[in-house]
Amino acid sequence: MTIAQLESLVSLLRSRPAPAVPVVAEARARFEKMADFLGGAPDAKCEMVDAGGVPAEWVAPPGHDPQRAILYLHGGGYVIGSLATHRRLAYDIAAACGARVLLIDYRLAPEHPFPAAVEDAAKAWRWLLQQGFAPNRLAIAGDSAGGGLTIATLVNLRDQKLGLPACAVAISPWVDLEGLGNSMATRSAQDPIVQKDSLKWFAAQYLGTTAATTPLAAPLHANLDGLPPILVQAGTAETLLDDATRIAEKLHTAGVEVRLAIWPNMLHVFPLFAPILSEGRDGCLEIGSFIRSKCA
Repeated sequence: MTIAQLESLVSLLRSRPAPAVPVVAEARARFEKMADFLGGAPDAKCEMVDAGGVPAEWVAPPGHDPQRAILYLHGGGYVIGSLATHRRLAYDIAAACGARVLLIDYRLAPEHPFPAAVEDAAKAWRWLLQQGFAPNRLAIAGDSAGGGLTIATLVNLRDQKLGLPACAVAISPWVDLEGLGNSMATRSAQDPIVQKDSLKWFAAQYLGTTAATTPLAAPLHANLDGLPPILVQAGTAETLLDDATRIAEKLHTAGVEVRLAIWPNMLHVFPLFAPILSEGRDGCLEIGSFIRSKCA
């Protein structure tokens, strides 16, 4: 059944290839269709809020612990993605954690290039603290570009002395905006979602005139000392596999407690597909177990 689910999903993704030269509006519209495909948050209470000047939405599953929360940073290459595209993933993670998720609609490039996303994540963090949440009852999580943004946000919060969460989760994180990982080539044929040329386009939109090695844009180049425990999750069938393994190795070298979870045959951000992929559901449960253990 798992093999059938995966093959069906990969066939579907390959049937809708991205254009060779993306157009921002069209890329955003294509990604928004994902929300219709995956569905919304089945039995969650969803509430729009202004999180310190950042549009956001609380996604609260039934029976959640009101004293715990997860700040979620969606993926999409810093150019696409929204509350709608990631509401279902936020719900699945919230349900697995037994805590509310604050899903933020950070500003997107190219209209708002780096460091807009980093600034908005910090604003949302400050807002959560102003709501009375204790840092050790909070987690930060994100996928793809949002996974890289998660680590960049931790570095930024540390440097600004704004406090740090109990833990963080980076799903298929994009941390190398130069695309130098070997898996860019070795996993290209397996990955139906992310390819080097498209990543170069997204990076150009986000960076503008900023160097691709700027630490808060590409946290593979950041000083990672003093960060909280981090779960790095990725699949073997994705071009960003080496981003995950390299950032995990660098975190370990910096003395950070890091758990690297590599899932065989899984594609980019596989927990996003939890509604139709059993491993996606299991991936969300892994995230939930990790966050529960650190935010007890």
